[in-house]
Amino acid sequence: MPEPLPFWKAKPLERMSRAEWESLCDGCGRCCLHKLRDEDTGRLAFTNVACRLLNIPSCRCADYENRRKWVPDCVRLTPARVRRLDWLPPTCAYRLLAEGKDLPWWHPLVSGDPETVHRAGVSVRGRAVRERDAGALGDHVVRWPGLVPPRAQAPAPPAKGPGTG
Repeated sequence: MPEPLPFWKAKPLERMSRAEWESLCDGCGRCCLHKLRDEDTGRLAFTNVACRLLNIPSCRCADYENRRKWVPDCVRLTPARVRRLDWLPPTCAYRLLAEGKDLPWWHPLVSGDPETVHRAGVSVRGRAVRERDAGALGDHVVRWPGLVPPRAQAPAPPAKGPGTG
């Protein structure tokens, strides 16, 4: 009898339970970086400045359940919003699934390890600046949040078996 498909392959975003939806977050922290939009052209620029609630080493929100109390413009992702937002990183599981793509090898749901997102170079760990230390956001414009890192594009590394490492 064939193995059942994982929920992200079997269900559309709209039919996922809250727990399934939340588990899609890979913990990269890229969506928690400040973005700038040119008022005249609409052009988007990413910065390496993290939201005040982002714990940069863990890449997790320090108060996820109450985040909108502290950061009123924090965007609550929904299937409809995911399909409209142009600032979700190209590595974002919500974006990938909305575009009909699969989760990559480094996603914790695929790898079974929450550290693979960091090892693949996808997360903001070691690359983001705390909001209170940043100064002017315009001084922190970077390209990498809008790109897929080379390590993340590579095939999955071989699994380590007994005695291999």
